[in-house]
Amino acid sequence: MLKVGDKLPAGSLQEFIEVEGNGCSVGPNSFDIEKATAGKKIAIFALPGAYTPTCSAKHVPGFVQKADELKAAGVDEIWCVSVNDAFVMGAWGRDQKTGGKVRMMADGSAAFSQATGLTLDLTARGMGLRSNRYSMLVVNGVVKTLNVEAPGKFEVSDADTMLKQAREQA
Repeated sequence: MLKVGDKLPAGSLQEFIEVEGNGCSVGPNSFDIEKATAGKKIAIFALPGAYTPTCSAKHVPGFVQKADELKAAGVDEIWCVSVNDAFVMGAWGRDQKTGGKVRMMADGSAAFSQATGLTLDLTARGMGLRSNRYSMLVVNGVVKTLNVEAPGKFEVSDADTMLKQAREQA
């Protein structure tokens, strides 16, 4: 399992781009994790699924509300990672009004989640292999803080915890 001090695993995540520009076309675009994190401080939070109750009511809204404070604390970008495709993540991002605040990064095949060792098997509930709920602060591709939730909990991966940690790492 990924731990503080580790580099993020190699691979890519996808993001649905609404407006063509900066070398990105409209629609799903793939981003190399190592290149996308190079030289940046990124707050990453992951969750089991788009449109699910806790994720939609608490997790994403908290990071959207705290985005300006996180950026003032030195965070360059905020990523939401979920085992959903880029189309679903893009639609969910529009619903959650994440534009310009939180990048909605799709881990459609759960490859990133599996590489981190932070998976949650929800097969019995009809959802397959998903990401566990967690947050982490990553600096230049290296994990500086990692907050993994116990199953069914939402206590340590919230935006307030990440904001406190970002200020401590500033």
